[in-house]
Amino acid sequence: MTPGSRLIIALVGMTGISNFHRAAVGVIAPELAADLDMGPGALGAANSAFFGALLAAQIPVGVALDRIGPKRLVLLLTALAVLGAAWQSVARTGTEFIVARFLLGLGCAASFMAAVVLSGRWHRGTALTRAISTTFAWSQAGILAAGAPLAVLAGLTGWRGAFLLSAGVTALLGLAWWWLAADDPPDAPPRVIRRETLGEILAGQFSVWRTPGLLRILSLHTFAYAAMATLLALWAGPFLHDVHGLTPAARGTVLLAMGICVPLGQLLVPPLERRLGRDRTVALMCGTVILALLALAAGPALPVAVPLLCLVCAGSAYSILLVTQGRMLFPEHLVGRGVTTVNLAQVLGSAALPAVMGWAVGASGYPAGFLALAASLLLGLAGYRLGKR
Repeated sequence: MTPGSRLIIALVGMTGISNFHRAAVGVIAPELAADLDMGPGALGAANSAFFGALLAAQIPVGVALDRIGPKRLVLLLTALAVLGAAWQSVARTGTEFIVARFLLGLGCAASFMAAVVLSGRWHRGTALTRAISTTFAWSQAGILAAGAPLAVLAGLTGWRGAFLLSAGVTALLGLAWWWLAADDPPDAPPRVIRRETLGEILAGQFSVWRTPGLLRILSLHTFAYAAMATLLALWAGPFLHDVHGLTPAARGTVLLAMGICVPLGQLLVPPLERRLGRDRTVALMCGTVILALLALAAGPALPVAVPLLCLVCAGSAYSILLVTQGRMLFPEHLVGRGVTTVNLAQVLGSAALPAVMGWAVGASGYPAGFLALAASLLLGLAGYRLGKR
């Protein structure tokens, strides 16, 4: 096995388990809500707690990526993820479950940005887009596992048993990460990490925030992934249950189909970028997602709603291009802080949109929730397009 192959396996495993934890509430949300007496607002808060932890951790994670490297940082945080996943399985109240989700989010806080940092160290140019697309596409296995397989497992062991098993799998993947991952290619010169004072750390962060072109990336990146994750990780399951009356197994099948569409869309991004260019690909895919959400807001029957949900998942893959654009803005000594700053926008949106949709659904039903997601993407796309001028 080549060093590059070992790295890809490590990245896919760690980002895959993070994807699983992000999405693991959706398919069992009705049963979870009944056992822990959680209403729509509490369910939204539980999912937002995970992303809120990611948001709180991003700046420290960025500094740590530059100071101690992705390999050691991800391993340390994985220990927190194991604790959070196990705590979920024994939670007795909605509040306790929300706190466990927050701890789990802290444990997953470096997984995706470590993949971006390491891909940037091992690849350049269009190869970087291809590497990130490949890693993120294969890591969608975690989202697939959070659909029908999780529903089947929860049916056999209960949702508590399923979450406890996920803690064990997370621990095993942490060990695999330590064995397989490497901070640099084998032919790279030894990396010299200079210790920084607090003032230098803050100066570096301010330098990142002043980077030209950053604001237009952040404006759309806030909502691009978050709109899809809000549906796939949380609200698609309750929507299919409340509006269309689907059983847990049927909901899991639909979520599995949605999850499969995510990597399919990600694998389409590199050829679309080569044919249309980066900005046009972003605009085309984002516009497609907006139209699909507007169609869902019209209240279509199930045979139409399911393909529309899948289209949202496939079309949202353009967020990879935003990550790639963001990665290319920063010099190597600031890349950890740079990519985590870019990720702050995504995490902020992922923390806010599930709660916003929960509020909209609770107030006016699911059409209002879909309209809220579409409006957020329209706002982000306007900022992305106008920021180029």
